[in-house]
Amino acid sequence: MSQIDELNSRITAAMERIGAGVMMLAEREAAAAIPDPDLVQALEDERLANSQLEERLRAIKERHGDELAALRAALDVSDELDKLKADLAAQNDAMGRLDMDVQRLRLANEQLRQSNAALRKANESGVGEPHLINKAMLAELESLRAIRATDAAEVSAVLAKLEPLLASAAGLTDGEDA
Repeated sequence: MSQIDELNSRITAAMERIGAGVMMLAEREAAAAIPDPDLVQALEDERLANSQLEERLRAIKERHGDELAALRAALDVSDELDKLKADLAAQNDAMGRLDMDVQRLRLANEQLRQSNAALRKANESGVGEPHLINKAMLAELESLRAIRATDAAEVSAVLAKLEPLLASAAGLTDGEDA
């Protein structure tokens, strides 16, 4: 029996050591489950900073989108301005040609008047000079050419004015079809 008592005491001692070890492990687990207040505060600070950065990023993206839209609108206006400048240059060229042709017509008409006056004077004095008749015919031909060029320049000027209007009207009609 003495061996039984000894074994019993050994088993009891081992059980107490096992119980103490289990208690120590349970305390460690409980201590590990309780977070460090400094770490919890640091984690909360990081979460707050992260949400603030996300808000700033969203605001920057929104502002960037607004700026991008404004730049696109300015680019569209710039393209329209370039088109209008090109249209104006074409109209100015047409008006310049028209002005030159009108000056040519005035000069040709003045030459025709002078030739006709010289021809009338020669006819009144009874002398029919062939070179005056040729000169008058040449002046009349030049006058007719100048009138034709003036008419063509006027048509060109009118077309230069109408082309942008027709193009914008065609653009509006295409937009309505879409």
